[in-house]
Amino acid sequence: MNALIRWALDLLYPPKCMLCGRLLESSEDTLCGKCGQELPEYDGPLRTVPLIDATVAPFFYAPPIRDAILRFKFHGMQGYAGQFAKWMAVWVRDHLEGKYDLIAWAPCSRRRRWTRGFDQAELLAKALAAELDGETVCALRKIRHNQKQSRTANAARRRANVLGVYEAINPAAWSGKRILLVDDVVTTGATASECAKVLRMAGAAGVVCAAIAVTGPENK
Repeated sequence: MNALIRWALDLLYPPKCMLCGRLLESSEDTLCGKCGQELPEYDGPLRTVPLIDATVAPFFYAPPIRDAILRFKFHGMQGYAGQFAKWMAVWVRDHLEGKYDLIAWAPCSRRRRWTRGFDQAELLAKALAAELDGETVCALRKIRHNQKQSRTANAARRRANVLGVYEAINPAAWSGKRILLVDDVVTTGATASECAKVLRMAGAAGVVCAAIAVTGPENK
């Protein structure tokens, strides 16, 4: 972008930190210095999720990342997907390189997509594919609108809540391929595991998963 145009846009629409809202010096920045130092970086072993060969995420689901994810999902901040994907791409390159062929996502229901105006996991998957020079495939469809996982009390109920809510679509396009499944947050792993089960039953050669954040043991 032309430097003069960027200056004019910064003057008209002052860039703000995506995590705390502080004004930034340039639209080329996405975080202020303070938030950049307070990111809840994930430093544990790769999360184990049934039927998933490996699960990666750059962050714990904690402030200020948690608040940004909530704004992304529920307050229309679709532009956050690009920065989330940049962070996710680092972990995918470091831990999942050579372990997937195509990128898919854990879809939301038709009703939820209509309410939000978009599917956050689809946005993430497509932004991540752009970062990784990868190819996306629409491999799953949600066939039943279920209660939000965040409102489900424990791991057993979360597994029951997603049982049978997904179906594979167009398996001829990806059967025999290894799938990188994208979601926003991995808590108990119930959603990712159910998606992986459906993908494997329809012919996926393997499934790995990438998310923005994972919950700590105390939040499982």
